[in-house]
Amino acid sequence: MTGSAADPTAFQSTVERFGPRRDPAARAILAGVDGTDTAMRAASFAFGLARRQDSRLIVVFVACPAPLVPLRPAVATLIEHDTATQMYAELSDQMRTAAEELAVPVTVVRAFGDPYTTLRDTADRCHADTVVVGASQKAGHRFAGSVATKLIRAGHWPVLVVP
Repeated sequence: MTGSAADPTAFQSTVERFGPRRDPAARAILAGVDGTDTAMRAASFAFGLARRQDSRLIVVFVACPAPLVPLRPAVATLIEHDTATQMYAELSDQMRTAAEELAVPVTVVRAFGDPYTTLRDTADRCHADTVVVGASQKAGHRFAGSVATKLIRAGHWPVLVVP
């Protein structure tokens, strides 16, 4: 039952590497993906940027738990987890294919938690030179702020927001 709730490693963060090897000191571009259209456009843009700049690409998929998880039925939590696991598998396959076709070294990171915190910490740990994310499509983010807005305010690295 790989990828299901019965899998003891289902909630562990993972790292996969695809494409050619590059010097770890090479420039690093970090892209945050979550499966949305804007995130996939951001990943495509980041691939092109990494290829043109002869950089390595770090793609981060963050599965964030829905608010009020303890109050939800267990079945809904299992369905949400299985959906995130399946989405990660599809994204990982797409990243592997693109890495091989474009000859770009790619590291795919799967993590669980708050997207802003995870992207910020991963970018700092990997010494990212640029962070690329998709623009939020949620109306509520105009008032509360999106992940992209929070990353820009952090001011640690240049942030490119792809519409």
